[in-house]
Amino acid sequence: MEIEYAALTDVGKKRDHNEDAFLVDMDVDLFAVCDGMGGHAAGEVASAIAVQVIKEAIEQNSDLLQSYRTGEEDVERYEVLQMMEHAIQTACDRIYEAAQADSEKRGMGTTCSMLMIIGDRGFIGHVGDSRIYLIRDGMIHQLTEDHSLVNELVRRGKLKRDQVEGSPYAEYKNAVTRAVGVYPSVEGDTLDFDVLPGDQFLLCSDGQSHYLKDEIITASFKDEDLKVVVEGLIKIANDGGGHDNITSVVVRVSDDAGAQQEEKAAEFNLTIEVLQQIPLFKYCTYKELVRIVNITDVQNYPKGGKVIEEGSDGDHLFVVLKGLVKLHKGDAYITSFKPGMHFGEMALVDRTARSASVTALEPSSLVRIHRRDFYAIIRQEAPLSVKLLWSFVQVLADRLRDTTQSLGEARMEAKAVDLTEELDLAEETDVAEELDLAEETDLMGASTTEADASVESPSHGDADVEDSGDGDTDTQGKASALKDTIP
Repeated sequence: MEIEYAALTDVGKKRDHNEDAFLVDMDVDLFAVCDGMGGHAAGEVASAIAVQVIKEAIEQNSDLLQSYRTGEEDVERYEVLQMMEHAIQTACDRIYEAAQADSEKRGMGTTCSMLMIIGDRGFIGHVGDSRIYLIRDGMIHQLTEDHSLVNELVRRGKLKRDQVEGSPYAEYKNAVTRAVGVYPSVEGDTLDFDVLPGDQFLLCSDGQSHYLKDEIITASFKDEDLKVVVEGLIKIANDGGGHDNITSVVVRVSDDAGAQQEEKAAEFNLTIEVLQQIPLFKYCTYKELVRIVNITDVQNYPKGGKVIEEGSDGDHLFVVLKGLVKLHKGDAYITSFKPGMHFGEMALVDRTARSASVTALEPSSLVRIHRRDFYAIIRQEAPLSVKLLWSFVQVLADRLRDTTQSLGEARMEAKAVDLTEELDLAEETDVAEELDLAEETDLMGASTTEADASVESPSHGDADVEDSGDGDTDTQGKASALKDTIP
């Protein structure tokens, strides 16, 4: 991919000298902006030292850069980032030594925002409140975070960004919390990311970014001539007041990419889009999503391909990019996952054996995140780790609620015992009792009829009693006859 650039710096409307400096080295596609600080022209000394030392430090590692560019040796991305960190630290040490040697320059320092493009990969080293913006597909993404007092207060929730001007902190809005050279060493931020065809970048000092909004940047970069773009940006800052020195470096990557680069760009954009839909990453900024994409890898599976085997160790979270996969336990189907859905997030917590299998129902592409890399981000990126862990807790809470509800419903179903057999038995018992009662009633009826018949037709004993002619004896005889008849 071809790269073109334009750069310009201006003293602004309020300052009498320019303490900004920029660096462009097209031999290694390196770009940097440094905004110096300190009295008695010390700021411009610090920024000048920084760009010179950084250029030298990068040149000294040209073999490593060449190896990474050609892929001839096994050079990892982190080695390039370490080289950029080393360049910043070397500049910091050199500036600090110069300040100690001259009492009038003690305390001088500079910001430093540097971008290097190697093939289809971008590398950033950053200290201070200068900025690097990415303009991609009409969207503006700030790839660096301001190391400033105001931004720290905003990040901690003590101040809203639109309240700065009217707050007691307005006079400290240019105060930085990190700078190159103020102390013997400094902690720098680094980032590496995919560079896509048509990407554009803006590196600028805070004298420029103070007057920029996303819509202004978008409108400015519509011009094909980068020189016109950078001149327009400087004019915007001066028209807005030009309270500080103004520096802008604009970089454009050609969009006439080959088929392979276009395919890679489509995969990257799809991965970002899918990750944004997952609850685990819903609070992440674009820059943070780029960091997450860096720890992913894409795996392709044919129809019938095994994604997860039941009983195997769980090491990855999976996200479906394309295709369709099913979750099953043996031959029992459980559910299916389509693009944008994820599974296996518990593997980011522990290595518990997988409780079910996952198989591709059609040719599918899945993004994987390994637990080891997830832990590395949590250890290295405090703000991002808070977002990820908070989101993870919410995901687990939702799962717990769903499980509790399912258990509750299952228990209710268990209490609703099937009483059909008991009811059938009870009905049979009632019928039997009714039959027994009817039979007893019939027997009682028969006995009573027989007794009545005996009373109406006296036996021989009765006749003998009647023939006795004695009234009392007649009564006793009838009673005796009746007693003998009733069972």
